[in-house]
Amino acid sequence: MFESFGFEETTAKEASVLLAALIGLAFGVLAQRTRFCFRRSLVGEDRRQALGVWLTALALAVIGTQAAVAAGWISFDAHRFMASEVPFLAIGIGGLLFGAGMVLTRGCISRLTVLTGGGNLRGALVVLVFAVVAHATLKGVLAPLRVALGSVTVDMGDSVSLAALPGGALVWGGLLTVAALAYALRSGNRPGQLVMAGLIGLLVPAAWVGTGFILLDEFDPIAMESLSFTSPSADTLFWTIASSSIPAGFGTGLLGGVFVGALVASLIAREFQWQSFDAPRQTGRYLTGAAMMGVGGVLAGGCTLGAGLSGVPTLSVAAIEAIVMIALGGLAMQALLSRSSAADGAASTTRQAQPAR
Repeated sequence: MFESFGFEETTAKEASVLLAALIGLAFGVLAQRTRFCFRRSLVGEDRRQALGVWLTALALAVIGTQAAVAAGWISFDAHRFMASEVPFLAIGIGGLLFGAGMVLTRGCISRLTVLTGGGNLRGALVVLVFAVVAHATLKGVLAPLRVALGSVTVDMGDSVSLAALPGGALVWGGLLTVAALAYALRSGNRPGQLVMAGLIGLLVPAAWVGTGFILLDEFDPIAMESLSFTSPSADTLFWTIASSSIPAGFGTGLLGGVFVGALVASLIAREFQWQSFDAPRQTGRYLTGAAMMGVGGVLAGGCTLGAGLSGVPTLSVAAIEAIVMIALGGLAMQALLSRSSAADGAASTTRQAQPAR
């Protein structure tokens, strides 16, 4: 379709960078205002409200994505989410690692990118380490691990999508949407919060349709992409280092837009504030979490946005497994940290109660 616009000096890939930047800008603003974060929806003090925001976004993402599929604008038949050979082991281990890592860093990679725009230097370091480790897992020293785990697959045939089940996409997409909205409407959020969350969700089909339909160029095809932070983080890092030899792509535009959007939103709201680490132990915890998310995001096939907010609306079984395992990894790590904190507190109380000698 891109050919019909009559562009002579701009390629589809170049146009995708601009599209991604606009989508990222909108996401950065909306995510900063809503404090959009999957970790908070699991273990945050306000997890009920946070989960309501996340599920509202998911519901609108499902509606928009499946409407675009029904209209014939896009198809996921050839997408990696629908590969018949599903690497369940890699997805499971990767999801657990990513979920545990996001609890250690107090935010998934999308949330930390937004926080970086607001002056959070902890987030900036995590994003940098995450990008390096993700690239190492994709193409570097950790690639053999990825290949080995990814070779353990199960042939799902046509059952790689919920759409293959009785009732098809309409029924299963409808059930996901109704369940998500039912919870969201009882989550205690203000209507304005849910509206902004819904707009975040609509960015998902906007990206799918933009890259898979509007910018479709049969002579110079580009990948159909949506909101994601794993591969885009690695791509952005190496584009920054070697932009003269590595052209920018959708992911680079997306991350750049998110950062600028979050920065502008935080400045307008007067919430921009430089923040850093309080102690070496905290630094080590964040670096460990960043590395775990870097490996986990690649193995799982995406982060909470790539596999979750963007992947689940495709009705892919692999994407659903990934977000479920991310949630389980996060809950397990939070339980471990709580137990460790309780043990440290008990030990401290015991020492204080001992008589002086």
